[in-house]
Amino acid sequence: MGNVDKRNALRAGAVTATATLMMLLTSPAAFALTRDDGDDPGNGLTFAQTFGLFVALPIALFLIISGLVMLPVWVGKDKKK
Repeated sequence: MGNVDKRNALRAGAVTATATLMMLLTSPAAFALTRDDGDDPGNGLTFAQTFGLFVALPIALFLIISGLVMLPVWVGKDKKK
């Protein structure tokens, strides 16, 4: 019974890997270099802007939301004493 499970797992893995590879190979990302009519991309972001937008801002939001969620627990400890 264990041999059949391993064979099915290998078959499922091979099918998944093949499907993923085919999707990656046929993806239209290569067409990103061709400009479309009306395409006006604007200026790129600097490193500081990119870091702030995709790293610092999510961490700051996480800390703010976590603090707001834990605030009732912190306030409740003072009332019990």
